[in-house]
Amino acid sequence: MKNLGFLFMALFASICGVSAQITVEVKMDQEQFLPNESIPVAVRVANHSGQTLHLGKEADWLTFSVEANDGFIILKSGEVPVIKEFDLESSTVATRYCDLAPYFNLGKPGRYSIIATVKIPDWPTQPTSRPKEFDIISGVKLWEQEFGLPPLSATNHGQPEVRKYILQQAAYLKSMRLYLRLTDASESQVFKTFPVGPMTSFSRPEPQLDKVSNLHLIYQTAARTYNYSVINPNGELLLRQTYDYTDTRPRLKVEDEGKITVVGGLRRITSNDLPAPKSVLAIDDVKAPKP
Repeated sequence: MKNLGFLFMALFASICGVSAQITVEVKMDQEQFLPNESIPVAVRVANHSGQTLHLGKEADWLTFSVEANDGFIILKSGEVPVIKEFDLESSTVATRYCDLAPYFNLGKPGRYSIIATVKIPDWPTQPTSRPKEFDIISGVKLWEQEFGLPPLSATNHGQPEVRKYILQQAAYLKSMRLYLRLTDASESQVFKTFPVGPMTSFSRPEPQLDKVSNLHLIYQTAARTYNYSVINPNGELLLRQTYDYTDTRPRLKVEDEGKITVVGGLRRITSNDLPAPKSVLAIDDVKAPKP
């Protein structure tokens, strides 16, 4: 028993020593996500060991584990790729960024925690981070529309692939956000989920599809402010503009030839515009995307 006590104390001292020499921290810009939304994380590794560490040579030098609040370990479909060899000198810090969503099955709402582990060659123990908690939340479906993916060429007349745009709202930090989900027709395959932006609780989003299946969307973000966005069938945000409610409300208008424009209100140039204000993309120049 006495020997076991000494072994335990030695192991504890070893772990504490590693923790003091190398610290690992997981950081997140937000802590609430919709199912299948990207989950970007930053891992901060600080070296106080007194020696230069050679990291990134092995594919598994940085690994992650995700656990549900009930203690259930979430299965991985593969290791998160963070492959780039580098040296971390003593008294310096390195940060690596990655997206966990493609490698963990996080489609069920609930509370989860992430732990990052750094593998250092020739070290008997592996420094780990404290658990970083986050939530997968449910959203309320506001609208959905199936559409055919535009052909790659004018000579392609086969049956088009069918996808679906879905608009959802969800509460985030006591405010509302509008999300876009892009799926196949059955919603069994999710291509992309991302927040379009903040919205008022009384907003009624106005969506329209143009002739190349781009989604044009205008909705209310504040008492007299509207967001106008254009998203292509690959889930890429092509355009984002801000409009103010003046004597009339900003709304979408479909021209006879299928062109979609914003009428009413007054556009206000902001730093949030996409593309940047110096180079505004004309909707007429938007081409059918490649799948």
